[in-house]
Amino acid sequence: MNVGIDKIGFFTPNYYVDMVDLARARNEDPNKYLIGIGQTNQAVIPPTQDSVTMAANAALQIIDDDNRSKISLIILGTESGVDNSKSGAIYLQNLLSLNKQARAFEIKQACYGATAGIQMAKDFVNLHPDQQALVVGSDVARYGINTPGEVTQGGGAVAMTIAADPQIMSISKNSSVYSDDIMDFWRPINQTNALVDGHYSNDIYQKFFNITIHDYLKENKLQLDDLKAIVFHLPYTKMGLKGLREILPELSDAKQADLLQEFEASRVYNKQVGNLYTGSLYLSLLSLLDNAIDLKVNDKVGIFSYGSGAQGEFYTGTLKSDFKNNLRKQHVESLLKQRKQLNVSQYEELFLRWPKIDAGDFVLDVTNDNAEVVFSGVSGSKRQYKIQR
Repeated sequence: MNVGIDKIGFFTPNYYVDMVDLARARNEDPNKYLIGIGQTNQAVIPPTQDSVTMAANAALQIIDDDNRSKISLIILGTESGVDNSKSGAIYLQNLLSLNKQARAFEIKQACYGATAGIQMAKDFVNLHPDQQALVVGSDVARYGINTPGEVTQGGGAVAMTIAADPQIMSISKNSSVYSDDIMDFWRPINQTNALVDGHYSNDIYQKFFNITIHDYLKENKLQLDDLKAIVFHLPYTKMGLKGLREILPELSDAKQADLLQEFEASRVYNKQVGNLYTGSLYLSLLSLLDNAIDLKVNDKVGIFSYGSGAQGEFYTGTLKSDFKNNLRKQHVESLLKQRKQLNVSQYEELFLRWPKIDAGDFVLDVTNDNAEVVFSGVSGSKRQYKIQR
């Protein structure tokens, strides 16, 4: 029995800042951001969106009357949790009107959380083939204004249903994993902005990629040539390119060109959104599915997941008959095109309005947020979510 991704949906809020504008405001050469980092635009997250609302808005695109009753496992992968105790997945269960006879919980391990959720969901569906799982990676990437990490901010969510006989992609039965206690990125519990040792994190990312991909190929008696494409966790899109370049010398010139072409397709969306943390890898997968021109049914795609701190995992997916979906692509392109561009001052003002951890009770004006699910404030120390029809 094949188990894998049956449906996939994406959401990001309706604001962005252009990287050329940001570079000029920071007295940098725009090419440092456009080429050196590999980003063109960056999502700006308003106070009315958080990891729960973005997850719900992404999931609404793939939840319907056919699969709603089948979903009995709800997993939210995030490092932008809204409560130290209550899982964001419980909020999702209510907002999406999902089955009450379901397990719902949250996974945290930096950017790796959604992958952990997918692997758990795959095993669950193997045991319960008549049921499905909802897995969402949703995050807000914040480093601070005029900091070295500012250019790698962003946010959004990718939601996936995991099912038997999937329409999009089956997932390999095994994977290669590697973990180590490494301080390349962290966020103390009293801060909303992350701390990162950028160069060190890049080195660890590439090390973990080399270890896991070669272990996977060896254990499964595969060659690099067996992979039609490789998708990467993309906190910024140049990082994935650095990873890919690690293995290119092992390949023929023709295969190098093929993988580089597929990589460009896999970063079309990420270049316009920025960092989604747990959702970044799966936005890259979605971008590959929507924008690659040479993919076909039964092609094998390599998938590299990385979460700082650190956890790496490599597995593969095999494309199924409905991996292409023109309506899905049109929706994503429309979502990105309809966003409002902010100047740098407007972006900074919105960034500074992000609710503080100890803000107490407050009410947010949601009239400028066109998303279906919004965060409207805190009352009695309880977060308030609203569905706008």
